[in-house]
Amino acid sequence: MIDITVMGAGIFGLATAWACARRGAKVRVIDPAGPGAGASGGLVGALAPHVPETWNDKKAFQFESLVMAEGFWAGVAEAGGVSPGYARLGRLQPVADDAALALARAREASAVALWQGRALWRVEAATGGWCPPSPTGYVIRDTLSARLHPRRACAALVAALRCTGAEVLHEGVPRGRVLWATGVAGLEKLSAARGRSVGNGVKGQAALLRHDAHDLPQVFAGGVHIVPHEDGTVAIGSTSERDYTEPTATDAQLDAVIAAARAALPALAEAPVIARWAGLRPRARSRAPMLGAHPLHPGQFIANGGFKIGFGMAPKVADVMAELMLNGVDRIPEGFRPEASL
Repeated sequence: MIDITVMGAGIFGLATAWACARRGAKVRVIDPAGPGAGASGGLVGALAPHVPETWNDKKAFQFESLVMAEGFWAGVAEAGGVSPGYARLGRLQPVADDAALALARAREASAVALWQGRALWRVEAATGGWCPPSPTGYVIRDTLSARLHPRRACAALVAALRCTGAEVLHEGVPRGRVLWATGVAGLEKLSAARGRSVGNGVKGQAALLRHDAHDLPQVFAGGVHIVPHEDGTVAIGSTSERDYTEPTATDAQLDAVIAAARAALPALAEAPVIARWAGLRPRARSRAPMLGAHPLHPGQFIANGGFKIGFGMAPKVADVMAELMLNGVDRIPEGFRPEASL
């Protein structure tokens, strides 16, 4: 007997399948392309928060998910014996000018209340070889940001699921309660059914450099994310392209990202590029994850629209979707419901 079928083996689908399996459900995951074949098979893996101000449901949800992440990924690694490459090492951002410095100090104060003492946002002097040059001599360091390796995280979830007896298949028949976590393809089907766009794929390009900085924080500078991984590589990215002709091809826009990363962090000046990636990330019209009852399949469910923050949102998305599907407990924020994008 199958209790839950998840259609789609990206991060939302795999994480929700894991949350259901941990609650004792019999789970089946089906994806013709295999785990992490779409946007979840990227390179960057920056789990970074929104700024601590003008608080809303989306920021609160993401904050809770980032706090949950350490325990979530530790449980995945323990169950399946595969490391997702998770580490909460924080993030550095240079401060551009006096106005930005004043704003950063104000956010330092607001983080004390909004982040509830579970993480810090602070202004400090820019020092050290892994610190980006800063026009003001200061950087922002937050202790909430974390990293993981997207491909290894998907592999870790698959290993953990199989240790519970869950099926991860390329084809099969949906049984039990069904969750559709099919990314860009799912948004396209919804748009076709509604006769207007309810979401779309946004192309991103990223690169992987050979440079061992595995115990150092990620950096956001020059408009790019620079994320050290535990395997001695550094991921950088990414572009955000609404117009494109080849969704999986890299081009000069990625070359510009690589150049910006090298300029922002001189330690990477000679680091060789060992991989290039491009793919489409699913963005719902509301710009928030789309969670809840599926608009086209009565009695079934949807989890889509992770866009750039899918991995950071995944622990909390998995938790609320498992509670909804298994126990009928609805804790989805109003702005995350499909109606917000329809």
